[in-house]
Amino acid sequence: MEDTESTTTDRTTGKDGNQEADHRVLMSSKPLHRFVQREPRSLGIAILICGCAEVLMGIQLASEHVGTSSAIYTPFWQGALFLLCGSLSIYTEVYPSKKMVTVCLSMYVVSLLGIVVSIGYRIQCFAHYGYLKYSQYYDREWNNKRIDQLFGIEGILFMSSLCVSVILIFLCVVARLALKSTHSQVIVQLIPPPKTNTTST
Repeated sequence: MEDTESTTTDRTTGKDGNQEADHRVLMSSKPLHRFVQREPRSLGIAILICGCAEVLMGIQLASEHVGTSSAIYTPFWQGALFLLCGSLSIYTEVYPSKKMVTVCLSMYVVSLLGIVVSIGYRIQCFAHYGYLKYSQYYDREWNNKRIDQLFGIEGILFMSSLCVSVILIFLCVVARLALKSTHSQVIVQLIPPPKTNTTST
């Protein structure tokens, strides 16, 4: 009876030791751990919210007759990029792998380039709205509230793009540092099971 209990204890201890060793293997894999520990899922949720705002506001801007950022479909393709980046960030934290971190990094860079284009075009739109506001054409076709609404929508999207750009730059740096080491350094510490004293009968 005592032998059976000691054998069961040894097996339980061995399983616990294997689980601890597996946990150490996962947490000591530096390229993945450096990225996951920055909680890309939380940042990805914020990027998703901004992406949804881009698409929803773009539907409203597309119905306007005056020149807006939807003229080059900026809210739609930029919103799609934000949604994709956010989804990849969430997925990579749940299922981390070196390949997924590389994919995330590439999409972050593409999204940053898109933000540069959208910011430049929206600055041009702001200048156009200012011209309409103080021109004779504006007095005939547009009222103050209409122009102010366009200013407000484009301004919100402009500020959200700046906020997302800061998040993406941070994630780019983290992902690049995570991929800097080409070989994962794994440290496995083996814990021997405790010795048991068996009495001979």
